[in-house]
Amino acid sequence: MGNFFKMIFSTIRVFLLFAACTILFYYGMILISQEYENYRRYDEPEGTAIKVIQQGGEEKNSWFSRLMLFYLNGE
Repeated sequence: MGNFFKMIFSTIRVFLLFAACTILFYYGMILISQEYENYRRYDEPEGTAIKVIQQGGEEKNSWFSRLMLFYLNGE
């Protein structure tokens, strides 16, 4: 009978350890999410930043020339 209670106690201890680690992980992920939620990545750049491409500009390049440029540069 003592062996049975020892096994039950061990099982409950493992379950509580698993539950505690799961809760710790969950709240850790919430804290990380809140930290990056206020991260403003779409703000205007400061300093000497320059615009790289123009969107909706001239359409002198066809899709084929863009594809060839992709294959030649590998980008």
